[in-house]
Amino acid sequence: MLGQTARMSGPVAREDAGLVPQGARPQPPTAEVVDARESLVGGLTVRRALPRARRRTVGAWCFVDHVGPLAVEPDGGLDIGPHPHTGLATVTYLLEGQVLHRDSLGSEQVVRPGQLNLMTAGRGVAHAEEPTGAYRGTLHGVQLWVAQPSATRTGEPAFEHHAELPELALDGADVRVLVGELGAAASPARRDSDLLGAGVTLAPGAAVLPLAPAYEHLVVVLDGVLLLDDGRPVRPGQSAYLGTGRDELVLAAPEGARVLLLGGVPFGEQIVMWWNFVGRSREEVADAARAWEAGDDRFGAVATGLDRIPAPQL
Repeated sequence: MLGQTARMSGPVAREDAGLVPQGARPQPPTAEVVDARESLVGGLTVRRALPRARRRTVGAWCFVDHVGPLAVEPDGGLDIGPHPHTGLATVTYLLEGQVLHRDSLGSEQVVRPGQLNLMTAGRGVAHAEEPTGAYRGTLHGVQLWVAQPSATRTGEPAFEHHAELPELALDGADVRVLVGELGAAASPARRDSDLLGAGVTLAPGAAVLPLAPAYEHLVVVLDGVLLLDDGRPVRPGQSAYLGTGRDELVLAAPEGARVLLLGGVPFGEQIVMWWNFVGRSREEVADAARAWEAGDDRFGAVATGLDRIPAPQL
């Protein structure tokens, strides 16, 4: 039940968002079920919940890819060569498996289940995501982007890894707060705007989560089945968009489930998303693509054996 009782990297393609600035405003409390779009990333098929043509952002969250569950080998799985980013932060969170992150800042970090990798692109950074060379098993997780506001989007790039994240035990649910805060649990991860990201494990039955009424929210089902107030099921490959104005959320999962809860104050800036860039105009993202193709120093170099990914034609 989703109700109110008294909310892996790139690329973004034309089918996702095109070059039209987002401007849709959230609606009052609602429960809109949306099917994800399948996309191919690094040889893997992923379910893309954001962006969609009718909804580009939820808070500052502008990109959500659900990967797996699928079997991977030590030298095969997620193979995404060096590619650039501007104006966004990437958030990588796994339920199962391991992924190696390398970037042009010199970071080399394996992310494991329950941990968080967060890379802030600012004016420009490059990174690669690849197998660890040791892990064999199941890969299951999400990669997300957060659009940076004007105050920070041209700043210096940065990377942080959080091996431990705060947890909140509720009646019927265990919550791990990735970014922002929920109840008494606050994540140490950087955030450039007022937003929330949390992984929620639901026991069979129902649980009530506290929400910030000023936030809009999106619930992405990772496994199991949720039931809406009217009995509609929400399954993996689907998400439920919730408007602003809720101070709590009832999640019902008769057989248990794992979901991702995203939220934030509606993003007040119009953005243009194309390939791996979040900008404010077509010219800006085109300039970033040309800089990447020219080997501009703004993106640096990544120490990896994977091939550099060229920018597609604008």
